[in-house]
Amino acid sequence: MNPKNILTELKRRNVYKVAIAYCVVAWLLMQVASQIFPFFGIPSWGVRLVVLLLIIGFPIALILAWAFELTPEGIKRTEDVDLSKSIRRKTGRKLDFTQKNTEAESAEQAPRSSESLAKSIAVLPFENLSRDPDNAYFAQGIQEEILTRLTSIADLKVISRMSTQRYQSKPGNLSKIAKQLGVRNILEGSVQKVANQVRVNVQLINAQTDSHLWAETYDRKLTDIFGVESEIAKGIAESLQAKLTGREEQALAVKPTNNQEAYDAYLRGLAFQAHSSLSLDALWKAIGFYEQAVQLDPKFAVAWARLSRANAWISNSI
Repeated sequence: MNPKNILTELKRRNVYKVAIAYCVVAWLLMQVASQIFPFFGIPSWGVRLVVLLLIIGFPIALILAWAFELTPEGIKRTEDVDLSKSIRRKTGRKLDFTQKNTEAESAEQAPRSSESLAKSIAVLPFENLSRDPDNAYFAQGIQEEILTRLTSIADLKVISRMSTQRYQSKPGNLSKIAKQLGVRNILEGSVQKVANQVRVNVQLINAQTDSHLWAETYDRKLTDIFGVESEIAKGIAESLQAKLTGREEQALAVKPTNNQEAYDAYLRGLAFQAHSSLSLDALWKAIGFYEQAVQLDPKFAVAWARLSRANAWISNSI
């Protein structure tokens, strides 16, 4: 069979369309795995396993598309099907329909983008108002935890910390920053830690209109600070009219730990991890604090998840 005939046969057997459909579905699965797995504490090797299985499955899907055909009587080998009775064109049209649906969804993005923008948010670095500059880790850790809670809400579009960390905690031109980040809403905050007391101030601002949508001050003792991030995330979701699923509401209601020392070590780990892109030494320090957190509270699931992820990054970096 000459190359021209091979290409014609590949097209007739829908191999091209199967390849395109497989790539689209595989990409979606990889996105879901990379976003959802860390939230449930699944180690990073779980994402790599999904990617590996999808890569292995690609040639298998092409071989099956070449060798077999779906008929009204069931799946048969292509060589056993009468070409005059073949329904490959119909099945190919179904794949075309899938691709057209994808194109139609893209066409719908314009009207949806306005709704998406209304629920978009960037969390700027929190200001450390503590007199002791060594308490800066507390503000960074609180900000990171709020960001993590917001990211777990599917109905919100949340900008990553990597994109916002270059900005000041109280920048001058919010509308310009929002435009640069592609969001409508900005969350500003400050944390003040004095002895056993913590005050967390947050304000949600519509950067386009420069109007305050929501603001709150939380005065807590260190022994009762564990759930403040979830309360803030809920307040933001309500203000932006974001819908929460039952699972998301349950996840936000769970306190990560009741151990004050474990929580403090965890926040220190978050602060060092925030700088891990600039220094591998910072990531090692983060791992040390995460290990301390899980030793103090072996049931600290979020700390275990962070520790696992940080160890995976170290393994990939060495």
